[in-house]
Amino acid sequence: MTGYIHSTESFGTVDGPGIRFVVFFQGCPLRCLYCHNPDTWEFHGKNPEAGKEVTAEEILDMYDGVKEFLKDGGLTCTGGEPMAQLPFLTELFRKAHERGIHTCLDTSGITFTPDHTEAYEELIKYTDVIMLDIKHIDDEEHKKLTGHSNRNILAFARFLSERKKELWIRHVVVPGITYNEEYLHRLGEFISTLKSVKALDVLPYHDMGKAKYQNLGLKYALADTEPLPKEEAAKARDIIMSGIRDGLAKERSK
Repeated sequence: MTGYIHSTESFGTVDGPGIRFVVFFQGCPLRCLYCHNPDTWEFHGKNPEAGKEVTAEEILDMYDGVKEFLKDGGLTCTGGEPMAQLPFLTELFRKAHERGIHTCLDTSGITFTPDHTEAYEELIKYTDVIMLDIKHIDDEEHKKLTGHSNRNILAFARFLSERKKELWIRHVVVPGITYNEEYLHRLGEFISTLKSVKALDVLPYHDMGKAKYQNLGLKYALADTEPLPKEEAAKARDIIMSGIRDGLAKERSK
């Protein structure tokens, strides 16, 4: 079996625990307004030049070439959207586990199908940590931001929680879009319902992907949006944590 990847990074430090070998998958159904990897959007079927075709063994051989430097780390698959190539991703993680490699999945969860979970059950057998990027807690606003509903994403979070899979929540705070007290508090209340969350990463919006859009001849939708200062992201995190505390308090009072 082969899959299509965009690129790899040998020493990732923000892609899961420890220092990690990071594989960027090609193809993503979302069109997030702030996406900084638009070069990973197209699937190989739409563009024969999009992505490099590889086997799981080839990726793991690349991993073995740098494994001595991956302190307390492992293999992370990101994108694009890795679960858009679910059979290949599952094979890669299964073979990684056979070699004793720690696996981390960085995903939006957009491809999850709540009515047909068998393939996802198989995937999470070989997945040690899931980093779930919740783009927006409000469904209508999520559609504006990404072009898709968030229902399957939130369902995937619940699916992982029910199976006690280690879950890291990621959320990008964008001025005028997600930097909103009501939405942030609602996100916190939702997170409070999940039983296996081990980390919360609140990331400030940046515009470092602008050059890629220019090179690809694409319009950058947030050209007039200023990057969010780190201290504002810290304030947003405090609001989310307040929502978590309120959600837990409501649950205890039932």
